[in-house]
Amino acid sequence: MRRFTGALAAFMIVAAASSAAAQAGRFFDPATKSWVEYGPGLHSSDKSPIKRETVRYDGPHKPGTIIVDTTERRLYHVQEGGKAMKYGVGVGLEGMQWAGTHRITRKAEWPGWTPPPQMRARERAKGRILPVHMEGGPNNPLGARALYIGSTLYRIHGTNQPWTIGTAVSSGCIRMANEDVKHLYDNVGVGATVVVKR
Repeated sequence: MRRFTGALAAFMIVAAASSAAAQAGRFFDPATKSWVEYGPGLHSSDKSPIKRETVRYDGPHKPGTIIVDTTERRLYHVQEGGKAMKYGVGVGLEGMQWAGTHRITRKAEWPGWTPPPQMRARERAKGRILPVHMEGGPNNPLGARALYIGSTLYRIHGTNQPWTIGTAVSSGCIRMANEDVKHLYDNVGVGATVVVKR
């Protein structure tokens, strides 16, 4: 009993610390293994808590390819000259992550959201009722832009919750801050290859 009580107390301390950090505008980034500050006003803006940056790329994929590393929680858009634009992303919850190679089949600005029946049923079981359809706009969970991945139900899309970038939070979609998804959207065409790795 003492061991259980000690473990429970330790869990409660960690949970309280994480909650306090979130309220203070910080989140734990598993890629850098450090706490990240949202910064002034970031909590309610279109900005990502993880700044995009140009990095060196010497992998096998050609320029124009999008690579999503779900473990690192980063998206790389391969560019000419051995470089890539690196973005922070939110990925699927444990058990909802996936891997594969597809193409971008469609692009949309301020997309509408139609949650699939299985998502609506899953959320209903938790006591949360999702709409059958929600028009695009600032309150829409898909955010400012969406890039549709093959014939899957998954998308690379924006969010109305930028503080979730860098976490495992979605039902399998790749989530970006609106500022970053707009940047990617403007630099990616329909037909671009998307490689999702676990």
